[in-house]
Amino acid sequence: MAKISPLMIAPPLIFAAFAALAYVGMYRDDPQGLPSTRVGLPAPAITEKRLADYPGLEPGMLHTGQVTLINFWASWCPPCRAEHPKLLEMAGQGIPIIGVNFKDQAGTAESYLDDDGNPFSAVAFDPQGRTAIEWGVTAPPETFIVDGDGVVLFRFAGPLVGSDYEQRFLPALTAAQAD
Repeated sequence: MAKISPLMIAPPLIFAAFAALAYVGMYRDDPQGLPSTRVGLPAPAITEKRLADYPGLEPGMLHTGQVTLINFWASWCPPCRAEHPKLLEMAGQGIPIIGVNFKDQAGTAESYLDDDGNPFSAVAFDPQGRTAIEWGVTAPPETFIVDGDGVVLFRFAGPLVGSDYEQRFLPALTAAQAD
């Protein structure tokens, strides 16, 4: 009888393991959603360091009684640039947006806002990404909806564009503003 080498069995077993993981992943409740440990909790601190001459974060800005958006962005981030017109539109509608620029160069970020417009009521500067870590940000852009008492209601990972924005973010924002 021929002896079967363990090296002959390993590739099919590895493939079967990956196939099982993919199968389980496809049937999660929300395969597109990333869980946030911050939803339902008070908003973490945001760095007091501000970008250039833009308004900085003032104490109490998250406790105004009004829904506020916290947007993590970077000038080097193409999806951030794609969502920028939507941020300008929302700011024009009176929605307060606090921008947290992270892992970026101050001069580049300042030029970006000077050229494309500033939708932010305050612009925090987080070059090492410490604030982003506290908020649980995985990659820019990410936007958080914070209620008037400073509690995180919703986390949206990705640019505020397209059907995902319309089907997930807008209903959450509308619900937050209705409360």
